[in-house]
Parts: sequence; structure tokens; C-alpha cells
Amino acid sequence: MKILVAQFNPTVGDFEGNAARIQQIIKEGQSNDADLIVFPELALCGYPPEDLLLRPSIKLRVERSLAEISSVVNSSTVVLGFPRRKGDKTFNAAAVIEGGEVVATYHKRALPNYRVFDEKRYFDAGDSSCLVEVCGHQVGITICEDLWDKHPVRETAKAGAELIVNINASPFQTKKHQQRVELLASQAQDVGVPILYTNLVGGQDELVFDGDSMLVDSAGEILYQAPWFEESKDILDVAVTPNGIEMPSEISAIPERIEATYQALVLGVRDYVEKNGFPGVVLGLSGGIDSAVTLAVAVDALGADRVRAIMMPFHYTSDLSQDLASQQAQNMGVHYRSIDIESIFDVFSSALEEEFEGFPVDVTEQNMQARIRGVILMAVSNKKGALVLTTGNKSEVAVGYSTLYGDMAGGFDVLKDVLKTRVYELAEWRNTLSPVIPEEVITRPPTAELAPDQIDQDSLPDYPELDQILEAYIEQDLSATEIIALGFSEKTVIRMVRLVDLNEYKRRQAPIGPRISQRAFGRDRRYPITNGWKPGD
Repeated sequence: MKILVAQFNPTVGDFEGNAARIQQIIKEGQSNDADLIVFPELALCGYPPEDLLLRPSIKLRVERSLAEISSVVNSSTVVLGFPRRKGDKTFNAAAVIEGGEVVATYHKRALPNYRVFDEKRYFDAGDSSCLVEVCGHQVGITICEDLWDKHPVRETAKAGAELIVNINASPFQTKKHQQRVELLASQAQDVGVPILYTNLVGGQDELVFDGDSMLVDSAGEILYQAPWFEESKDILDVAVTPNGIEMPSEISAIPERIEATYQALVLGVRDYVEKNGFPGVVLGLSGGIDSAVTLAVAVDALGADRVRAIMMPFHYTSDLSQDLASQQAQNMGVHYRSIDIESIFDVFSSALEEEFEGFPVDVTEQNMQARIRGVILMAVSNKKGALVLTTGNKSEVAVGYSTLYGDMAGGFDVLKDVLKTRVYELAEWRNTLSPVIPEEVITRPPTAELAPDQIDQDSLPDYPELDQILEAYIEQDLSATEIIALGFSEKTVIRMVRLVDLNEYKRRQAPIGPRISQRAFGRDRRYPITNGWKPGD
């Protein structure tokens, strides 16, 4: 049996464009004598389609696209994920297409409704297994969460499946690969049937799909591993035997955690810019670590000619910062300009002089600097059509160490789900490819340079300590009491946890950014802005 594993990058809602590319892949597979061609979950419409599924015309679009795709299917069996409207119900479905028509349809039985998943809002659950004969062998169809629930897999195996195909829209996070490997091995061993796991790839708003498609034998051993973060159309020559399956191993390299994180950010930026039709991006380059890594990701995603960097010095901005920003911009070959904001600040201060009379200089004046910079970047964006990339990291976003309508003004935050300590790791890893980030950007103390001799640790704990607290509170859902019991200062923990909760109002107005952790702000973590919750147990 020849199986084409289509690790596919769709655009959500683009039925016409997705269908055209699906047809092309099917034609290529058939020209290479593929017996079975497998596409990921909801490949026809992209994942997640969210409230597009509620549009009245969804049924017509699906039917039209399926008819077009079916028309090119002749010698292969195709498994394709699509949304199915049947009566007053909607299903997350897989179509089995043979000889120019849909010959069977499977409805997803286990619907995830946690973290970034919201499928019970849109879909009804299926209640039966689906098997199709390919080359004289019984192939069972399941969809994503069905694999995490033992019943659909067991019932499919009990019905006589000799191979289980599981189609997925499983987003990336740094620990996901190992979870998948362990799950696939456990399920295959449990039912004694090999499992083909086919996943989407690409960026969709804050979600990044890494691909990572796999085939495991009935003992849970990996026979095939697809590349990460790129489309692929691999044809597997599989021998189905009474003892399971056999094939020559095809194992792509597995990136380490920091490399995978960096690649996820690059793919997230590239697809957000490309799929939304932006000609390029613009960002403020400060000479600090966050904007340095953001610039590197942007260039790797889009190319230097589509990236603009602007340094906006004030009289607190050091010569070192200006030199480092200029050096990195030159290293990476981007469009670069320096626009001094001191005269603009003076005009703002003069206009507010009477209103501020009797009040001391405080954080207001610091925020004015950030907001002036935000206005400049948005003006460039309006004039040139470039998307503004903000540069706040997860540590800052968590505790509100950022300025609303200032450095938070923009369309996409590349580091939104990256803790500060990870930002340094990303910088060091990127420099192993080519030394584009000046070493002093990495080694200097982090500072916003909004006040004389300011450093981040004037307001925050050291980042290694802060990030451990944040990871425990946000990603592991530990209480303040449990975090204190790990050995952290009670005063520090209570203050940081309170800051996380208080700054939900800022995060609701912040741009989205790629999700790379187990628990990101936004779709993953939804807290009420107005609440009386107190840190503690």
C-alpha cells in the first residue's frame, strides 16, 4: 500500500484556494501510484474556522468544494477533513473519496473543549466507527481528539481495522511532540494496530501547527517522522502483514526545544503576514534583547527587504543602545531609520503643562515616551501598509511591564508567549546560525531607558526568579501558597501573582502573538477583568 501523507497548510475560510491546492496534491499522488492519500483535520476550511461555521453559506461552499475535489479522484482513496452540515447538526468530519464521489463519511466522536479548543460550541459528536477497504486491507478513520479518548480507537480496532488513520489539527507547544509520541505508542500497543498520525502545518492567528506527522507500528515504534514547520507530501511504501506493517524507516530530524520555538515564531509571523496580505512589517528597534530577537525572527520569516526598523531615541537613550540598534540593522540588511522623539515630547509636555501643574514627574512622563513611539510606528504602518510588530515578552505582558497604547500598540507580538529567560536563549541560538545580534545586546542589563539609569530589576525580581513564578502560576496553575512552598519569597510571589491578575485589562487590548507554551494568554487563559479574587490557596 502506497500512502501519501499530505502535511498541509490551509488558509482558514479559503475554500476555493484550499480546494485547488488539495486537487493538485491528489493529482501528484495519483501520478505516483498512491493508493491512499491522507489530508489533516478540517484541511478543506482550515483550523479553527470558529464562527465561520455559523455562516448560512457554509454548507454550499463545502458541497461545491467537495464536488470539485472528488472530480479529480480516480485511482486513489482520499481521506479529507471537512466541516459537514447535516440537518440541524454540524460535524467535524472526514470524507472518504473514491472514483469521483464521497463513499463514506466519519464524524469526530471526541470533541475537545479546553485550552485553545472550543469544538462543542460548533460541532455535534459522532457515534460510530468508519472503515474503508484499501488494497484489500481495512483502514479505520479517526480524528484528532479521538486518539486521546481510548474508546473511538478501541472500537475502530474491534471493528476490524488493520491500520488506523488519525487526522489532526494539533497546535504546537514546546512539550507536544513527546506527548504525541507517548500517546501514539500507548494507543497502538493497547489495540495492537499501527496508527498513521497526519497533522496540519502553518500559522493561524495565535496558533502554530508544526506538522510532526508520524506512523507507528503496532508496538508503538516510529517508522515515519515528517519534518516540522513545513508542508510535505511524503509517499510511504507500506507492507500490511498479519503482524502489522513494515516499511523502510523515514525519520526526519527532530529540532531541539529552542530551535523548535524559534521555528514556530518564524512560521507564525510568516503566515500571519502572508495570509493577511501585508507587504511587510515595521518595528521599533531599541538596542535591547526583545526587539533584537523580534527583528531576527521577522527577517528570517519575510526577508530583509520586507522589514523596517526604527530607532526612536530620547535623552535617556544611551549611545550604546543607538549603536547596537544600528549595528544589528546593518547586520541584517533591513530598512533602518532613527527618528528623535525629544522635540515631540517637549510639545506634548508644553500642551499638558497647565493640566499637570502641581503634580510631580512620575511614570506618566515615561509612558508618554512609549506612546509617542507607538504613534510614530502606527503612522509608518498607515502610510506604507506595514504591520507593526510589538516586542513585549511574556514576562512583561504577564505583570503589565508595558505601556498601553505605547509599546503595546501594534498588530502582532512575536514574543507574547516567550518568557524573558527564553528570549535570551533564542538570541544565543540564532547567533549560532550567523552572528546577527550584537553580543552586548545579550549581555547588557535589560532596561526600558524611560528614566535616568533605569533597569528592569528596579521594578521586577531578577528574570530567572520571576519566570519560574510565572511559569508555575500561569502554565501549571499553581496557587500562590503552592508557589511559596517551593521556596520563593512570600512577598514577591503575592506581588507578582497580584500583578498578573490586575493586568488582565491590558492583555485584553494587546495584539495577538504565536502560542508556544502549554498556557498562553488569550485563547488559553481567560480571566475576568473585574473580579474580587485574592491571591492565596
